[in-house]
Amino acid sequence: MVSQRSRLILLALLIPLMAWAGGPSIVLKDFAGKDRNVNEFIGKGKWAVVVAWAHDCHICNQEIYHMNAFHDAHKDKDAIVLGVSIDGYDQKELAKAFVDKHSLRFLNLIAEPEQEVMMKFGAGPFIGTPTYYVYTPDGELVGQNVGAVTKQELDDFIKNYTAETKPGGKES
Repeated sequence: MVSQRSRLILLALLIPLMAWAGGPSIVLKDFAGKDRNVNEFIGKGKWAVVVAWAHDCHICNQEIYHMNAFHDAHKDKDAIVLGVSIDGYDQKELAKAFVDKHSLRFLNLIAEPEQEVMMKFGAGPFIGTPTYYVYTPDGELVGQNVGAVTKQELDDFIKNYTAETKPGGKES
């Protein structure tokens, strides 16, 4: 059973996140140099998992396969993955080599490695890679994690979040 105090702490943590319902407006470049807005992919009726990575991030290189697995399992149903390289467009070739090396099957965009850009994702200061942002099908930011995340952890998070927010949903 979740205590009243725990609910208040959780609510206090979520209030800043609720301001981002509908998805953030952040223009980044794709690997062809075309401007793309991340709100093209967030808040479009599917869960969206945005993973910020860098080509030289040790954890990213070890764990990104989980995002391929999550994307493959959900892309035709209820969720997508959007990758965001923070290598900057001048290091596009290194970022592209990362995508190719890991055979990433989800869309990846390139961000400049600037705090202001990454803070637009809505979870406060950017700490490092990998960072995961989880948005509801309506585009509300409901989760963020710095560090490795597995496919199973994402599956469980979405399942539990959905169960707890449904009318008559169970309490933890």
